[in-house]
Amino acid sequence: SDHALMQDPAFARALRRCGQAPIVLPGGAILLHRRIWGMPVAMLTRAAPPMDLAHQLQAAGVARTPIILSPDVPCPLPKAICLKRRQQRAVLELCCTAQAARARLHQKWRNQLSRAETDDVTVTIRPFDPSSDRAFLNRATDQARSRRYVQWPAALTLAFAETAPHQTHLFTAHVAGETVAQMLFLTHGRQATYHIGLTSQVGRARHAHNLLLWQGAQTPSRLSGSKNSSGCVRERLMWFTVVEGVTIPSCSHRLQ
Repeated sequence: SDHALMQDPAFARALRRCGQAPIVLPGGAILLHRRIWGMPVAMLTRAAPPMDLAHQLQAAGVARTPIILSPDVPCPLPKAICLKRRQQRAVLELCCTAQAARARLHQKWRNQLSRAETDDVTVTIRPFDPSSDRAFLNRATDQARSRRYVQWPAALTLAFAETAPHQTHLFTAHVAGETVAQMLFLTHGRQATYHIGLTSQVGRARHAHNLLLWQGAQTPSRLSGSKNSSGCVRERLMWFTVVEGVTIPSCSHRLQ
């Protein structure tokens, strides 16, 4: 199915593992609990509200709870007050051939990828291991703090990996046997989300992140591509949060 990461059953299980109590509506949509100025509210995030939203809220016992709507794409909404301007996210379509996808890349990004491919950079792919990859999350937390951006708490990523290891995909770039860059992707339905990326001075010099992202986009057996009878991957997307200073290859941008 096609749904956002925060509407995936594994996300709900991870929240419960962290002591949270998400609400699952009769139609399957996941509501999160929030407090705004001390007032409890519910949030339907990254999903279009169902046509019978009021009925489903009544069935879930939260009809009187204020609800915040945050759909993935513009869609019809019930009468509401706008609390925040739309955010920008990038979507990389993965349903074309490797040759066509490469032709669509920004020239500078494609040139960097070519240099990485001809360099001595090797890539390994495996599920995220909650027991042995904690150092990766610690570095990611330090990076987010130093660069002042918000990411999932490390505990939530660990819980997601513990409840759905097959939906985690850690790509690691090596030079001379040393780790120089890593990317963690989380899959949900026929889509994938770029979750965390780390690199080093050597990784930046070798354009390792270009290689990791390209291989992530071209590896349907590792990510959650759905194949038709001809073997062509269909309806796959990779989602990114747009952060200032981050270059993403030839993505379409959606205001949400």
